[in-house]
Amino acid sequence: MRAIAFALCLSCGISAAETNVPPDAEETAYPAIERFVQVLEAVRKRHPDVDKVTYDRLVNHALEGMLASLDPHSSFIYPEMAGALQKGDVDPHLPSLGITLGLRDGGPYVAGVDTRGPGADAGLLPESGILKIDDQDVRDLPLPDLMARLTRPPGEISRLSVKSMDAPKPKDVKLTHIVVETKSLPESHLLDQAKTTGYVRLAQFGNGCAKEMEAALDDLEDQGMKSLVLDLRQNGGGNLDETVRILGLFLPPSTAVVTTIGRDGQIGEAMKTPDRQRRRRDYPIVVLVDRMSASASELTSGALQDLKRAKVIGEQSYGKGSVQNIIPMGGGTALRLTIAHYHTPSGRTPHGIGITPDVVIPFSDEDRVCFDLYRHKDSLKPEEAARLAKWKDPVMEAALKALAP
Repeated sequence: MRAIAFALCLSCGISAAETNVPPDAEETAYPAIERFVQVLEAVRKRHPDVDKVTYDRLVNHALEGMLASLDPHSSFIYPEMAGALQKGDVDPHLPSLGITLGLRDGGPYVAGVDTRGPGADAGLLPESGILKIDDQDVRDLPLPDLMARLTRPPGEISRLSVKSMDAPKPKDVKLTHIVVETKSLPESHLLDQAKTTGYVRLAQFGNGCAKEMEAALDDLEDQGMKSLVLDLRQNGGGNLDETVRILGLFLPPSTAVVTTIGRDGQIGEAMKTPDRQRRRRDYPIVVLVDRMSASASELTSGALQDLKRAKVIGEQSYGKGSVQNIIPMGGGTALRLTIAHYHTPSGRTPHGIGITPDVVIPFSDEDRVCFDLYRHKDSLKPEEAARLAKWKDPVMEAALKALAP
């Protein structure tokens, strides 16, 4: 048994020469891994379901649990899923449901849940197995067929039977597909209340959004804009390079805006704004955030706040500031592993904390419903349009007050 444990230690890369490891005494590795092997063999010997106790299945599920215990963004990628991702034919993310699918030997599962969306609203948990879709067993379906069954127009309902690891029984959930904003920058205009104040709503930091932002700012400035409201509410993040380019529109060239700090405080190279700036934009800026503003939204608002370039107004943001890498492993598997945390110019990280606004404005449930109606104002039913017409956005009102002369 100790020989098996020693072999496992070597395969895991445990070595006295390693310095970048947790502060466990080296000798604790052997009893810990030996305990794992003992449990593994006891399960294989005694569990009545023989088809469930192969070495591959047991070890892969153990690795799944290990990765899931670290943080919400680290995960073990099974061979079934790794193969599909390597082909690049299928994107497992379902934005209309706010979930990402995965495949493992036991069938499909919820690999991730967006910070906002029907999945989060229904309380779906990452790593939950998907047993049925609309009462049809889907445990043997390939990924493309799963995606097809869960790709539907807004307003339609998908019924899932799911089983989380800590629940004794499966549960049924109904998920209503939502409208997905495909544009990174769906809205930019001068506000009616103040013709010199511009409004830009950035829905996500998608590819090319920095050029879209620059073009929108050029247009508003040509119309006489003297101050800006940048709305990042409900923006879950996106491309980090685009984020840095957008910050370069408002900050001096070659300004350090993002750093990463990994194991043992190892600091990565700072990301800086572009070394050239076509237009100087030194007008007042207010950035709007809410509890679903995450990742790139937090880096943007945090950097502008740290450097005294903008005032942040709204709710405490979500608190996602970690860096993940995909690491190929043996047997066709892979790891999605958190390796560092992002930090704003002052050295703080939004991870697990969020960005605290300069002016905190509580947002009620009615405010959230109406803001969602506002985001989709071009496709509202008459009763929804009437409801929106009665609403006054408290965060926008605070922003205009902050920008008033």
